[in-house]
Amino acid sequence: MHYPNNKNYLKVEQKQQYWDDGYLFPIPAISFEQSKAWRNELETIETDWLDNGLSRPLNVYKRVNAHIVMPIAHDIAAHPAILDVIEGVLGPDIMLYSTEFLIKEPQTKHLVTMHQDLAYWGLGEIDGIVTAWLALSPASKQSGCMEFVKSSHKTTIIPHEDSFDELNLLSRGQEIKVDVAEQEKTCGALSTGELSLHHGLMIHGSGPNTTHDRRIGVVIRYISPHVKKPNEVRDYGVPMRGNCDRGNFILCAPPKGLFHPDDLLSYEKIREDQAQVMMAGAKGNTAMYS
Repeated sequence: MHYPNNKNYLKVEQKQQYWDDGYLFPIPAISFEQSKAWRNELETIETDWLDNGLSRPLNVYKRVNAHIVMPIAHDIAAHPAILDVIEGVLGPDIMLYSTEFLIKEPQTKHLVTMHQDLAYWGLGEIDGIVTAWLALSPASKQSGCMEFVKSSHKTTIIPHEDSFDELNLLSRGQEIKVDVAEQEKTCGALSTGELSLHHGLMIHGSGPNTTHDRRIGVVIRYISPHVKKPNEVRDYGVPMRGNCDRGNFILCAPPKGLFHPDDLLSYEKIREDQAQVMMAGAKGNTAMYS
């Protein structure tokens, strides 16, 4: 369904800026009240399910394909105001590829090293995927907001190396084998309810959270159903808008409930298939995808 009067549709100049720079921010999308409600719901889940008999640590479900087992993740990704923005980049046919809650606790040293998303996804160097990053709490330089290297999406995939550092929030602690000077980084600060977009080849990362509040981001990756994964490897998507039945992805339904048994079974199958690509060649601790 289209919402032609929604103010969140990108203007022509915004679309051009995205393709020129490889990122676009800040984009007002979600009200403070809705963002606060989602944060409250998420933090209630964290309290109620931390030791509630799940087969994996709660953080794994929050970080890997949360939309398969957590209705809140699917609902955020399916919000019309966000999809309107995404349509400006991908066009009318939109699939949800992955969703995660990426949280930095207050006054901690966890960070995200400079990397390119597409380096490990097995999708090649494509334009047909975009990451939306929604702030459920303020994302400032002090709290560890994202930092982008302008126009770096116009390069190819750069070699990365894995550190598996416990303070690195990436699944492999991956980092590009190129030094990025501080003056090359653009600070992608966001207020609560604002979005940023970035291209899959964009070099980006983020520093630690030195503030007294949690930095809560919802990382939502959307993909065009027209994308074909090399070598016919199985991959998955949830239809969001338009015609997604192109035969290139296995289509998934929204979750039946919070950690519903049927969804947990689907989750394990998707993890198993994706881990063959995401963790290919890894020589360290692959707990997030093992």
